[in-house]
Amino acid sequence: MNREAIFHNPVSNYAFPISYEKFKVRLRAGKGDLDRVTLVIGNKYLWHTRKEVPMEVEGSDELFDYYSYVYPVDDPRVAYYFLLEKGDEQWLYGDSGFAKPELVNIDEDESSAFVNFHFPFINRIDIHKKPSWVNSAVFYQIFPERFCNGNPKLSPENVAPWGTAPDRQIFMGGDLPGITQKLSYLEELGVNALYLTPIFEATSNHKYDTVDYTRIDPHFGDESDLVELINQAHKRGIRVILDGVFNHCGGGFRQFQDVVEHGEESPFRDWFYIREFPVSFDPLNFDSFGDTPYTPRHPGLKNLSEEQLRTACMPKWNTENPQAKEYLLGAVAKWTRMGIDGWRLDVATEVDSHFWREFRETVRGINPDALIIGEFWRNSEAWLQGDQYDGVMNYGVQRAAVEYFAKSAVAPQRFQELLTENLMRYSDAANDSMLNLLDSHDTARFLTVSGGNTARLKNAAAFLFTFVGMPCTYYGTEIGMTGENDPDCRKAFDWEESHWNTDLRTHYQKLMRLRKTRKALQEGTVRFRSQGDLFVMERQLQEELLVTVINNTDCPQNYTLSGNYVHDLLSEKAFEGTQNATVVEVPPFSAMILEKIN
Repeated sequence: MNREAIFHNPVSNYAFPISYEKFKVRLRAGKGDLDRVTLVIGNKYLWHTRKEVPMEVEGSDELFDYYSYVYPVDDPRVAYYFLLEKGDEQWLYGDSGFAKPELVNIDEDESSAFVNFHFPFINRIDIHKKPSWVNSAVFYQIFPERFCNGNPKLSPENVAPWGTAPDRQIFMGGDLPGITQKLSYLEELGVNALYLTPIFEATSNHKYDTVDYTRIDPHFGDESDLVELINQAHKRGIRVILDGVFNHCGGGFRQFQDVVEHGEESPFRDWFYIREFPVSFDPLNFDSFGDTPYTPRHPGLKNLSEEQLRTACMPKWNTENPQAKEYLLGAVAKWTRMGIDGWRLDVATEVDSHFWREFRETVRGINPDALIIGEFWRNSEAWLQGDQYDGVMNYGVQRAAVEYFAKSAVAPQRFQELLTENLMRYSDAANDSMLNLLDSHDTARFLTVSGGNTARLKNAAAFLFTFVGMPCTYYGTEIGMTGENDPDCRKAFDWEESHWNTDLRTHYQKLMRLRKTRKALQEGTVRFRSQGDLFVMERQLQEELLVTVINNTDCPQNYTLSGNYVHDLLSEKAFEGTQNATVVEVPPFSAMILEKIN
């Protein structure tokens, strides 16, 4: 037995309450190593009532199998250990490590108290309470400056013609009224949740350099325009979440400029991380948002004047400062009370966790069903315990999907291993609350990475909309928009319908409808069953079983499903088999969502 590979940690992503009535336990073991895992679990104060239950493999990655069991809780005080078997070899695995079962008297030994893993008490307030609507959410990300110009009077001077090749400086005039005017398009597409990149006053086209957190950018509209958008969206069953930038502000932020002007005498000097006074811009002597094209360290800004350098930087907030925190949380409260449905948080993991806990209390105190999504591109487990974010932008899955679907750089089996590794990092509530994407304002568009192959994009979308978490479509992906990385991925939406890939858009409509209507895709378990060149994923809820089968090769592939009648929900074709087996031919670069017909 490979005991080195075995791992469990209580009060973590390996042991967590799903609800007050359900408690999930996971165990990691070497891939293919164990024959059987039994969970011994019960009330730690009534240990004689314990139960022995078999655990099943929830998923496997490159090195490990992950066993799991959902325990129906009848008392919130939980204790447990594992019985591991391989051939004739048996081990008890608990809080004190490994022991031979025959050498431990679990009922009488004084040391038995240290054998059991303990989840001391399931406190209701500690359970990760995801918003009630995440499982059925179908998101659409909008970069407001490039979606639709609904009121040309709001546009900046010298606005570029709509559709001009984007760069980091030009404006094209997109605004909030434009989004409101296109809600009928979004409703027809099947969207029921919008994520808007920042809309607060800023000097750039991307608005991640906020200069006033209490004011809508005047080129986007005003508070009445936001209220109108929220109200009209809600009438259509569409939720709206906003982007909050609380890691850094724009150099033009009034309080930062006061520090530049008055140095140590400024009452705002501790709102930021100033290393010494006076403030210097060349070189920077204060902490700012990373080394990006928007900071003076970038060669592209070497010729800027001192005045331009003052506003081009993005100084980092000191969110430990009580006055700074009061200002930011006051703005958060203002916009949350206006009726938005949640927040996406930029550069979220560079902000202190104490701030995020107060942020969550502020937001959920106003709207208990609000969604909180962080931006982090790596393992985010520490922030997803239910006291900070609900989920994150799932770039781990995005990268894996690009490697498999767009580039054919990994095999289906490796793809499902990467997915499993990502899923096992988090609790079920966190996985349900992930914002799953193929591309965004910070990546090249999927269709560009795939070399313009829309069949690859359709396959990737079929996966995205049937996977665990909230599928999110970047504006225009559904009509075939292309673009290299920033700024090219931020092109103006092409509203000329004759330019659209209508077949691709219809595919997205079908997927969005299925996601919103089939409970197995919203709440079902996920199991990967890839075979050969086919990626296969099962979603099951009670008797409803849906099987996503994707052929990402240029050759037809066969897949056999039990049952004599099978229906593909995408093509609406029916297949008939014999002797309780149906062979389905999956054409090159195509996807099916199969359901057995009784």
